[in-house]
Amino acid sequence: MELTIYLAGQIHDDWRNELRGKARRKNMDIQFVGPQENHKRSDSIGEDILGQQPGKEYRDDAASSINNFRTQVLLSKADAVIALFGEEYKQWNTAMDAGLALQANKPLILIRPESLIHPLKELSNQATVTVETIEQALKVLAYVYE
Repeated sequence: MELTIYLAGQIHDDWRNELRGKARRKNMDIQFVGPQENHKRSDSIGEDILGQQPGKEYRDDAASSINNFRTQVLLSKADAVIALFGEEYKQWNTAMDAGLALQANKPLILIRPESLIHPLKELSNQATVTVETIEQALKVLAYVYE
């Protein structure tokens, strides 16, 4: 059985590659999908498709609509969602994607460090499972295969 997992979270560091690598080494039959990981492409997609925009706000709005389309399609096809919250970056997109997962009744694994227990308490309470590490999230997924 192959699972499709949507990886929600910031695109500024290597956490997705770490998770994919660990899953591969464990021979887990998982297809991972998620947001556009090329930050420059994500920011420019609106103008790439719709043409030059009259200002920064319009450029951001055009890119956001296309990125939101991508998220909606991929998240709706996913069997579950992993949302990683870290300490280094703002996490607005992660929170939005986690909310979409909950709204769509997708099982949600929330990864957050101990330092974010308080600010994420409501979201953690709604998630299917809350863990502190990528390794713990993978163990949750591995349990599905037992």
